[in-house]
Amino acid sequence: MRKLVSLLFISLDGVVEEPIKFVGRDAAAEDVLKFLGETIAEQDAVLLGRKMYEEWSGFWPKAKLEPFASFINSRQKYVVSSTLNSTHWGPTRILRGALDREVAALKASVGGTIGIHGSISVVQSLLVAGLIDELRFIQFPVVSGNGRRLLEEASAPIRLHLDHAYKTPTGLQYLILSPEK
Repeated sequence: MRKLVSLLFISLDGVVEEPIKFVGRDAAAEDVLKFLGETIAEQDAVLLGRKMYEEWSGFWPKAKLEPFASFINSRQKYVVSSTLNSTHWGPTRILRGALDREVAALKASVGGTIGIHGSISVVQSLLVAGLIDELRFIQFPVVSGNGRRLLEEASAPIRLHLDHAYKTPTGLQYLILSPEK
């Protein structure tokens, strides 16, 4: 059974949308690259929502930001969409069916860890459906003030277990949590 892991950048007030607004270009960059490298090293596929795919497919093929550019350009991408007709950034497969069934089938297939980077709506749906195995956060010591949070309206509490927590001298926290089963 493949593992499904989400990695999100998050502010102290829980904002996960548009992290470019609260992620500074400072000494913490080295720490972010370390945590990012650890996460992507085990992933052989990525799950993206349509919006994220469209944004990233226009940026990453030409980008030189390592280690992520080489990773995202070479990995199998699965795009959740009922409206996308074709892809131009490969290798990519469109998932058109019910999200929970499509992802359950992916998890049951042969392969390594599947990562979700960004794609807040996809993470929200899969977390509520109980299909995410790990939530990984790089938490920045900043209050964003506005933006989407991971779950703004949960139907019921989702209990998480803190598996690992690392704090850096720059104030970042790298949190690995798993939903309680």
